[in-house]
Amino acid sequence: MRDCDAYAVASRDIVFESFDGEAVVLNLANGKYFGFSDSGSRVWQALSSGVDAQALIGLAAGGSTIDAAELGDFISQLLELELLVRSEAAAQPLPGELPAELAATSEPLTVSIHDDLADLIIVDPIHEVEEPLGWPAVKQAS
Repeated sequence: MRDCDAYAVASRDIVFESFDGEAVVLNLANGKYFGFSDSGSRVWQALSSGVDAQALIGLAAGGSTIDAAELGDFISQLLELELLVRSEAAAQPLPGELPAELAATSEPLTVSIHDDLADLIIVDPIHEVEEPLGWPAVKQAS
């Protein structure tokens, strides 16, 4: 990792919500959705808001501390899945509650990938209404 590693959500097609502290990320372009372990959810929320990745190293999570290799692997996976991209924007400060939230987690950093609803998500009747095509419009696979 570089001296300052800030990240941003990769595109407008990536949407996410937190449900009782668990982050669910949806890629509207390909219909895949992603679940995170409890510690992964906290780290996703920090990274997607522009927190410097270096600030996360050494924090307690999943019964241990986050080391550079584990965080690097997690970030690499998020980059490979095209959920995050490197950002040149100034890194945001570490949220004050994050260390305590991570210390209370019980699972290591993980991402689970789901595509069982991809066909339904790609046929997005809410967002893809075009007058000449009617409703719903089916997105063409890229």
